Amino acid sequence: MPELVYSEIDTERLIRPQPAIERVATAVAAFVGRALKGRVNQPTTITSFDEYQRIFGGLWQPSTLSYAIEQYFENGGRSCIVVRIANGARAPTLTLRCGTETLNLIGVSPGSREYLRAAIDYDGISADDTDHFNLVVQRLRAAGTELIEEQEILRRVSIRPQAERALPGLLAKSQLARLAGPLPSQRPDRTVGRGPATAGYVACNSDGDDGDALTNYDIIGDALNGTGLFALRSSEPFNFLCVPPLARTLDVGLPTLLVALRLCRERQAMLLLDPPTAWDTPAAAVEAVRRWPFHSEDALMFYPRLLAFDRLRGRYEQFGSAAASAGLLARADQVSPIWSLNDAEEPMLRPGLRSAASVTELDRLRLAQGGVNVLSGARHGGRRQDGLRTLLPEMAAKSDWRSLASRRFALFVMASIERGTRWVRFEHGGPPLWAQVRMQVMAFFEGLERDGAFAGRHGIENYFVVCDHRLNDAAAVARGRFQLLFGYAALRPGEFQSYLVTHEPDGSSARAASVNRYALPRQN
Repeated sequence: MPELVYSEIDTERLIRPQPAIERVATAVAAFVGRALKGRVNQPTTITSFDEYQRIFGGLWQPSTLSYAIEQYFENGGRSCIVVRIANGARAPTLTLRCGTETLNLIGVSPGSREYLRAAIDYDGISADDTDHFNLVVQRLRAAGTELIEEQEILRRVSIRPQAERALPGLLAKSQLARLAGPLPSQRPDRTVGRGPATAGYVACNSDGDDGDALTNYDIIGDALNGTGLFALRSSEPFNFLCVPPLARTLDVGLPTLLVALRLCRERQAMLLLDPPTAWDTPAAAVEAVRRWPFHSEDALMFYPRLLAFDRLRGRYEQFGSAAASAGLLARADQVSPIWSLNDAEEPMLRPGLRSAASVTELDRLRLAQGGVNVLSGARHGGRRQDGLRTLLPEMAAKSDWRSLASRRFALFVMASIERGTRWVRFEHGGPPLWAQVRMQVMAFFEGLERDGAFAGRHGIENYFVVCDHRLNDAAAVARGRFQLLFGYAALRPGEFQSYLVTHEPDGSSARAASVNRYALPRQN
């Protein structure tokens, strides 16, 4: 194997300023489901239920997603990512006259609440130009109003398909409408308003359709096209993933949960599950959890389901617990750091939500043995010494990961270091780069140590960082691959949880790794 040779110029990079590793957010939830309106398969970040109402249409009885978002923010959520999914929904069309022909457009976003209108004018176009025109497309908040939510203006558009500003090419970038059908042979007629000198608008047709109820196939989506759950691969980072029930009494299927869990592992996130509808009593839940087939340190469940006031139906209805639980965890993160949640008080529901079943202390302990946590609307005995659990049974081999706080801290550290060192993909590998990264990651751990995140008294007991030729040989450097190994001791001094971060030109990843502790270098 050829040796790598570095000049003195390379070593100067050792003293250059290093980009600090930022601590990633710990309580951003992602939601996937059916909504009344909005873009489909496009992750959208929102920070309030009012914003959800504006973009996705608010509460809608067929949408369990809409109620989940409401409960998430009501219980302490501050930011979330929403992916709208539709099954057979159709966008409304627009019909513009072109002499004896028509120009047909169709909305980008499907649904019966997508209110579009369009206008044609020839302003700024010479009288002898019979090809070009101006097109204005608007989305209205409600039909027949002047409340404009979004507008696009396309000037000097050509009806000729080979033209530089041909209509099909410009509409391909539109967020509101696309071309539907062939181009007419002549440009659209000017739309006339109330006065002969003003341009009017043509409202969309009433052929928008909300589609059918979602299936597990719709939620899963397609990896190649980035639909369904796979749309989240292009989203901002998130910490929790919630997939609300397909319908009020129809649980999400196991295949969907497996795909969602795999996505969570790719993104250093946790999957929050709703307890199945059949777990209608604590006795039924205790019995069912013994046969529950879905276990993972990256999954989380709170029992029981919740009773919340349904403003559309005017009465209390039963809902899943995952969304409200995500809000509770987000609220807890505002009070104490993520690594201190082992001693946190039990999660408390906000007023307006209450448990759908009364759980005794004995039932709580039995559910905890299966990795299921219990929600409560009242305080019971202050702090829980056993803390919150991941969805692992008591006899699970990965006993350290039964603690939710421990697992969330591990994901937090992995995500922070993996994202904070992505800059190495644009650098040339070698000892100078390795030294820079070691210093960068050590500084990150030193900050956590000062904040009391580790079990030991000083660095050698708390963390280690390895980034050298043992992980990055000449062949790896030649193909642009970079690897970093680190570990930390969150529970017991000197007992490290170790992880390997890999950066390559086409992406980055982080995973758990096994390390011989006696081969580790001493930290200064």
